[in-house]
Amino acid sequence: MALNGHSADLPAQREILDSLAPTVREYTERHIGARKLWMPADLLPTHDEDGVDRDAELRALRERARGLPDSVRVALALNLLTEEGLPHFHRLLSTYMGYEGAWADWNNLWTAEEDRHGCILRDYVRDARLFDMRALERMQYQYIESGFNPEWQDDPYRLLAYTSLQEKATQTAHANSGRIAAQYEPQLQRILAHISGDEMRHYTFYRDCFSAVLKIDTNRALAALAAVAPALAMPGHAIDGYAQMSEVERRAGIYGPREYLRLVEDLVKHWAIDALTGLSSVGRAAQDKIMRLPTRLARMAEYVETKSQSRSFSFDFIYQRAFEMATGAAH
Repeated sequence: MALNGHSADLPAQREILDSLAPTVREYTERHIGARKLWMPADLLPTHDEDGVDRDAELRALRERARGLPDSVRVALALNLLTEEGLPHFHRLLSTYMGYEGAWADWNNLWTAEEDRHGCILRDYVRDARLFDMRALERMQYQYIESGFNPEWQDDPYRLLAYTSLQEKATQTAHANSGRIAAQYEPQLQRILAHISGDEMRHYTFYRDCFSAVLKIDTNRALAALAAVAPALAMPGHAIDGYAQMSEVERRAGIYGPREYLRLVEDLVKHWAIDALTGLSSVGRAAQDKIMRLPTRLARMAEYVETKSQSRSFSFDFIYQRAFEMATGAAH
């Protein structure tokens, strides 16, 4: 395993992760049994069929998409760019969890499923003529080129804590984007619902794997969660214009500090962090930090909302068209 730096805990953590191989296989099979595998062509047909006027379908799609608000377009662009950061995550999972065995098998399956998300969203925005595609492609290129190397200090438990939080955050963003889009473009809502369903199942896998680690190596798992959860760096934070795009999502009621607060509260409750006992001093300190986190996140969300003022936004990928947004949810 080639990681940057060195962690004295790594051999013990590696042994524990290897011991969980039967659990990982069980959760992988559970995941496969719960899904209904779909392909992008199922949701956005591209082949010719007898009696089907594809040109007419495309014209109708573009007419419906014309009504999408710019806030939804920005959220869709950010969600698409985030999905297209998949190479970063396949690399990180391989590096931290190994290149063979149960974890690697999951990584390959997960990567194949995630790859469809970027494919279908890119096909949709191209067919719908939503963006200046070259401007969007420049952003995607820059994001991949800039890399993504979180400060996890060689700790594979941090990866599992991160993916638990991040998959739920991504699921929330897709689901809320689809909810708003539904009133303008039902086909886009259907696409986002399929992606959101995948993300929810991925979240369940990572959440339950972290639960398994938490039972076996409680203190180190708590320390990992306490290090990651307070300031989750979303995958796309290196995207040019990310701060402005994420602010549009917050104001549109799609994803922001309030949504992150709710998912942290849900995970803290699911993992029963407050009920863990027999901890070391490190474990107790991490537990205290995690239990204080919802209050801290609530204050941060309130601060952002209180200081927020109406603001104008414009982006290259929507042809520098300016649009105004109020302080809170616009829909």
